[in-house]
Amino acid sequence: MTEKKAGFPAAVGSRRNEDYAEWYQQVIKAADLAENSPVKGCMFIKPWGYGIWEKIQQKLDRIIKKTGHRNAYFPLFIPLSFLAKEAEHVEGFAKECAVVTHHRLEKNEKGELVPAGELEQPYVVRPTSEMIIGYAFSKWISSYRDLPLLINQWANVVRWEMRTRLFLRTSEFLWQEGHTAHATEPEAREEALKMLGVYADFAERMLALPVVKGEKSALERFPGAVNTYCIEALMQDKKALQAGTSHFLGQNFSRSCEIKFNDQSGKEAWAWTTSWGVSTRLIGGLIMAHSDDDGLVLPPNIAPAQIVLIPVVHQEENKAQVLGYLRLLKAKLEKVPYLDGHLEVELDERDLSGPEKKWEWIKKGIPLRLEIGPRDLASGLLGLNQRHLPHKETLKMTEEELVQRAPQILQAMQEALFSKAKAFLDQNTVKIGSKEEFYRFFTPKNPHKPEIHGGLAEVFFSLDENIEAKLKADLGVTLRCLPLEKEKTEGVCFFTGKKGAKKALFAKAY
Repeated sequence: MTEKKAGFPAAVGSRRNEDYAEWYQQVIKAADLAENSPVKGCMFIKPWGYGIWEKIQQKLDRIIKKTGHRNAYFPLFIPLSFLAKEAEHVEGFAKECAVVTHHRLEKNEKGELVPAGELEQPYVVRPTSEMIIGYAFSKWISSYRDLPLLINQWANVVRWEMRTRLFLRTSEFLWQEGHTAHATEPEAREEALKMLGVYADFAERMLALPVVKGEKSALERFPGAVNTYCIEALMQDKKALQAGTSHFLGQNFSRSCEIKFNDQSGKEAWAWTTSWGVSTRLIGGLIMAHSDDDGLVLPPNIAPAQIVLIPVVHQEENKAQVLGYLRLLKAKLEKVPYLDGHLEVELDERDLSGPEKKWEWIKKGIPLRLEIGPRDLASGLLGLNQRHLPHKETLKMTEEELVQRAPQILQAMQEALFSKAKAFLDQNTVKIGSKEEFYRFFTPKNPHKPEIHGGLAEVFFSLDENIEAKLKADLGVTLRCLPLEKEKTEGVCFFTGKKGAKKALFAKAY
């Protein structure tokens, strides 16, 4: 049992194995990450939550730039006529589009504000930017010398969702979207797979989130793409989460947007394009993959700060001494190299009791916690707590040892979180050979009692779209991906018995 203090329970309120969906919401609330806004499906991202996104953005942005891409910005509003140029694309996003039809407000007879000034052409609030960026590319590209064109954008997008959940599925969210144009098909395909590899490496190294790289089926493919590649992660409730996608768009959008160039022989040719992106959904994945019944657990590499210093002072006369020491310790720790910068340290000087501060930071998931009082100063030993270990398990060390060992302790914690999540992924990826076994795997034993069941079902599948749709209707499962791997990827279809089936992963998913 976790320890409880009067007025502020140790745990977040809900347990993962009792009500996972409610537990997820309570972790976000307890960690003070985000909250719902007055507009349905939109959210306020609070400083600690935005701090995580800033870390994702800063670190991934450096990697993207190292691969030769440059940042740009494109308009939020897209003329409706632009979307209509690519039939499959607009059909895929039509039900999620927010549309602007007026450009001002006026008061009516009752003194109420009402839309006025109808636009000649409606504008769609950016659900994704292929069409508007395609228009820009058509102006920027005229010769093979202009290629490849490698552009990235950090922006917000709007997809009008009916069922929303903080970070995982919101009507407005933040993301990064890359868009590139190439002279040849092999170059564009290589780009799409390279960026998929960037996402997989980033998820595993920075978020401690093990993923499977794969290709989407035709039913799950991005509207207008030739191939959609993805990284899939497994959450603690054994549901999958699509954590990033990369699309080979072929020449579909080039033809729609008139992205043409003169090749080396002087002939006019259509460019080959790609697009790829990750979003604030990564924060949702981070929460669900690592957190526990006491709240958020953050991998050190992506935490807004790695260490919190908490003064524990019962006598007012000791306060100045303890705070003075902690301020000096904070300055020393912030000079310690860590990753591509230095350690980031919080000093909690608020007028709250030590236990209150302790539990608040536990719920926030900060990796390392030091609670220091006069006795610690007198003994010369500091008590260090690691978030992924039991909260009463304290490591005693001198200040010098702490300064020397902190980066290694954090790295070990990062690796431990990844290893735990990887073991969970491996244990819950189950090879299934028959239809009957597949249905049993995804059917809870007692539907009236919430329980964690299922996982990733690894099967050979004939890629029959009718069967794929039936499985979704019957069990609520989707084909997450066709894994990109070198080992045997063809066999007998688990559903039809046909030979030549492809290896596929099915799961219930967010």
